[in-house]
Amino acid sequence: MKTLKLVPFALIALLSFNSCSNDDNSSQPVNEEEVITTVTVTLTPEGGGTPVVLTSRDLDGDGPNAPVITSTGSISALTTYNGTVSLLNELTSPADNISLEVEEEGDEHQFFFSATGGLSGTFAYADEDVNGDPIGLKFKFTASANPQSGNLTVILRHEPNKAGANVASGDITNAGGETDVQVTFPVTVL
Repeated sequence: MKTLKLVPFALIALLSFNSCSNDDNSSQPVNEEEVITTVTVTLTPEGGGTPVVLTSRDLDGDGPNAPVITSTGSISALTTYNGTVSLLNELTSPADNISLEVEEEGDEHQFFFSATGGLSGTFAYADEDVNGDPIGLKFKFTASANPQSGNLTVILRHEPNKAGANVASGDITNAGGETDVQVTFPVTVL
């Protein structure tokens, strides 16, 4: 008789254990953040001439070593440059071209550019995403009449608010989102 009284409790316990679900099986794919070790900005004079190539290479990521920043060439006053940004993950062999992923997911990315510390000029986007909003893998930079040596900063934002005030014209103030990469290049001006 005691055995029959325990059977309902055993059934309840068994059903309780079987009704637990496994929440680890998510059907949502995870979009992992891009690993960017190398940023190259190439500025080619519109009328022809020697390109200015700016490179930041950080092969240990957040490790103790600072990025190695190199530049070839100088910016000339009153010159318009066709600019391109190239992103690589050189921790893989062969290196992954992250620029292709940024272009493919253009509606989720936007570059922002600024000239500071004596360098001055204007930036304009030369590419756009599927919604007609800027990406910045291609851009134009026009150096001012009296530029001096300074810094060119390039920032890539992931999921910016492209509808934010002045974001489409390159103002990062209302962009929001997360910074995927930020590099400041020292630039020489002739």
